[in-house]
Parts: sequence; C-alpha cells; structure tokens
Amino acid sequence: MRIAIMGAGLSGLSCALMLEKHGISADIFEKRSRVGDRFVNGEAFMSFLTKPIDDVVRYLSEEFHLYVKPASAISCLTFYSGRQKAVIEAHSGFITLRGRHRHALEQQLAEQVSSPVHYHSERTYESLQQDYTHVILATGDASYAANLRNFQEYLSVSLKGAIIEGNFERDHVRIWLDNNIAPQGYAYLLPISSTKANLVMAYPDTSAGSKEQTEKRWQLLLEAASQALQQSLPINDQFQIKNYKIGMCCSPRIGNTFFTGNCFGSIMPFLGFGQLESILTGIYAAFDLCGYGRYEEFTKPLRKSFHDSMVLRQGMETLNNDGFSFIVKQLNTSVGKRLFSSNVNVMRAGSMLLRPFTGERMRR
Repeated sequence: MRIAIMGAGLSGLSCALMLEKHGISADIFEKRSRVGDRFVNGEAFMSFLTKPIDDVVRYLSEEFHLYVKPASAISCLTFYSGRQKAVIEAHSGFITLRGRHRHALEQQLAEQVSSPVHYHSERTYESLQQDYTHVILATGDASYAANLRNFQEYLSVSLKGAIIEGNFERDHVRIWLDNNIAPQGYAYLLPISSTKANLVMAYPDTSAGSKEQTEKRWQLLLEAASQALQQSLPINDQFQIKNYKIGMCCSPRIGNTFFTGNCFGSIMPFLGFGQLESILTGIYAAFDLCGYGRYEEFTKPLRKSFHDSMVLRQGMETLNNDGFSFIVKQLNTSVGKRLFSSNVNVMRAGSMLLRPFTGERMRR
C-alpha cells in the first residue's frame, strides 16, 4: 500500500500522524514553500459548537494521542448587537494560531510528523493516482472536489481582517452580530497575544456590496472594537478573501481517493470555524486505511454537524438587528448562560428549533 497525501495542512498532517502511529508512512505533497505559508491569524475551538466534546485539546490527546498547544484558553465571551451586550464567563474553548507563526497549529503537527514532505510540489491529483494506491486529498480548498463533481456548494463568503495592536486579555473573545457591520454575517476579535489580536468580519458574497461599502463597514467594526476596549487599535497587517466556498462533498471516498479537510467540507457554516472537523477527517481517513472501519461511517457525525450548522446560518441570515438584539439579550439570562456551561449541543438544539422556519432541505 502506497499512500500520497496532497496537502500539508491540518487534515493531511493529522492523517500522516495517525498512519505513522500504526507503522505506515505516507508521502506528503505541498505546493507551498512551507507548512502554514499564509498570513498569521487566530482561530478557535469553540466548545458550544463542538458539544458534546467540551475540551477539544484534551479530547485529541486522550482519544488519538494527537497533541496540540493552544495560544490560550477562552474564559470570557462577549457578544454585541446594535443595542445589547452579553458577557459569558465560562470555559468556552481555546484560541489557536494559524499561518506563518512558529506556534501555528499546522506547524505543531508538522513537527510531530516523520513522513517526508515534498515542498514546492507540482504533482497533480491525476499523476499521484498513477503512482500511488491511495490518495488523500487535503488541499485546503474545495477546488479538486469541485473539479471531480464531488462537491455541493451551499455558501460563498467574503472576509476582511487585520492584525491589530493594543492591550488584550488573552482569554477574552468578542463577537459582533450587527448587520451594519457584517450583513447576514458576523465579526469577531480573537487575541493572539497580549499585544496583538485578529479582527475579522465575514458575510455572504450576496450581501458584500461595493468596495466603498466594505470599507465603511470595516471602519464601523474598528470603531466598535475601539469603543469596546476603550483604546485605539492601530493596524499591523491586513488580509481580504473573496468568494470562499463553503459546502460538503457528495461522497467522502471515491475509489481509493479520500476527501479530507475542506475537500470534505470541514468548514462549519454558522461561525466559519472548522479546525476540529478538519483534523478528524484526517484521523478517520487513516483509520479506514488501517482497517478500523469505513471512512463514510466515521464521518457521518461530521456531515450531521455541517447540516445543523447550515440551518443555524440560514436562521442567522433572516435576522434583522432587532432579532440579533433579542438573541444577545437572552444570552444575558440564566437560561442563556447555561448553554455555555452545560452539555447541550447548541448546534443540534438550535437547528431543530429553526428547521421549520428556514426551509432547509439538505441531504444527510
């Protein structure tokens, strides 16, 4: 059995690590010059989105002997709408680093991998098919899955973000639900150190508007963040992504090709995070190759989570600012706060409540 992994991101490296733990080496092909060769940004394992898994770092360690070190734990979440504010003080997950940073999540995994990584690779999926018995597609986007007509797109989004400077509480994440800032979307501030934070707004391409409108919304977000933190927030670096496709593969495996990470559909539509799901697809592909079960069965819960997340996203897109304010106000109640300290699967419960109103008809 000869295995090629196309992509040295979270899913590809996780797959290689699991294979190695079972005595199997793979060849990893990465088109960039290094692991994590992109802008530095912060992401998060949000516990209320990963229930019943409450502590992702512990779960990966105890269940799979896969070890990651977050930048910090999250112990405070603040939600803002146009007229309301809710503060949740509870262990709510972890902030992680991504991109060109020595402590980035993908860099941590790369340091644990002993399988060879071929950088600046120009190998195509078709050529790898000829030379290897199995191919793991882990390219970080859905283009190969789409080219193989094995990807259903549900949403296309735009993101604008920056690294800002200031004084930050490293355990405090802030989220804005405000159509004036991110129409039918959201914005967030994730500290990546005590002096730097990632400020991002994300919304569907259908509501992107003109370049001037985007800049106006960005200035509103900067002003809102400055007001919330009571300090000026100079920009250190900026990035912008347009037409980022979010969807799900039609078949997790075709022949001896496994679709993992974003080729599988690991980005959860609700708030756009998908690190855990990406890592799990890599692990599950390795389990299939090691003879522990079928990849299609392992990934069924991930497909269910995607659909639940999509229902929440559709529900969010129907809300005006009064609706966002109502929700944020409820988060300030004892019932709202209990959602973050119990084992309630927020995505499952929310999707069940919203499904009759969204007309969601996606296949499971």
